[in-house]
Amino acid sequence: MSQRYQELCETIRANPQCWLVTGVAGFIGSNLLEALLNLNQVVVGIDNLSTGSKGNLIDVKRQVSDTQWKNFQFVEADIREESDIRRACVGVDHVLHQAALGSVPRSIHDPITTNSVNVVGFLNVLQASCDADVKSFTYAASSSTYGDSVILPKEESTIGNLLSPYAVTKYVNELYARTFAYCYGFNTIGLRYFNVFGKRQDPNGAYSAVIPRWLLAMLENKSVTINGDGLTSRDFCFVDNVIQANILSAFGNSEVKNEVYNIAVGGRTSLNELYTALKDGLERHGVCTKSDVLHAAFRSGDVRHSQASIKKAQAMLQYEPTHDFNAGIRAAIPWYIARFGASNKN
Repeated sequence: MSQRYQELCETIRANPQCWLVTGVAGFIGSNLLEALLNLNQVVVGIDNLSTGSKGNLIDVKRQVSDTQWKNFQFVEADIREESDIRRACVGVDHVLHQAALGSVPRSIHDPITTNSVNVVGFLNVLQASCDADVKSFTYAASSSTYGDSVILPKEESTIGNLLSPYAVTKYVNELYARTFAYCYGFNTIGLRYFNVFGKRQDPNGAYSAVIPRWLLAMLENKSVTINGDGLTSRDFCFVDNVIQANILSAFGNSEVKNEVYNIAVGGRTSLNELYTALKDGLERHGVCTKSDVLHAAFRSGDVRHSQASIKKAQAMLQYEPTHDFNAGIRAAIPWYIARFGASNKN
């Protein structure tokens, strides 16, 4: 953890401010909510509950004090409704825009809805935040923007041809943010997340991410499906690193604004290695899974390898990941065992 981040946490805990978190009932949004409430901040959260859940908010409530929970106001609304977003921005100091319709396969299946949420919704939040003259605006960008670029590690200045409608929408977010700086002098920071994982990441559904989906399968002694030969690799990033990056961004000076930053750990883990790490992690907690591996075809729109350079975030934001891949897996697994149980526990 960077000294800058530690100092920021101490400062804002003593000086509460008001934050707007979009997508607050989702995986990343609910983790941000928990962190901010534990820092005694006031939080307005927006979610239409299409992919987020009230269960995530209930889980957060259990992790904070009653006094801290009273600092949270939940607004059930869709970011595509401009009037709702404008009302939510009143009196807000910092915006953390996490709401989006994720998943490359989902976007290929339904590009219209993906565009509506990720582009129209983003523009609504951006415009309302600009008009409200908030102190900071940080938004979730995506490593999918790198497209078919084979350069590793991936640096922010070089992207390839985009491979999915989802990737297009996230790149459009960056373009809009850049344009608002030029036209209106409104400063933003985009964080290109790389395969974030951790507690409250939903393992169910056709578009669930690989780590929670595999953990659930292992806990239920069901087969794990690997798309391709298992050598596909990703830079898996534990959610606490993302929380750090968002808070650092909110308080960045003018020199770090109007930029995008890779948020990851700078490593590469193959799907085969991931399976082994999850299996070993469960066994350390007394869970001996009988899950086997099935192989399926490569998915359309997927890149073969992904690895981030985090030098820019380290130098400009003073970002320092607290969890590498293995530490993140160790931190995440107990939550999944507690949440979904394990009939095969020794």
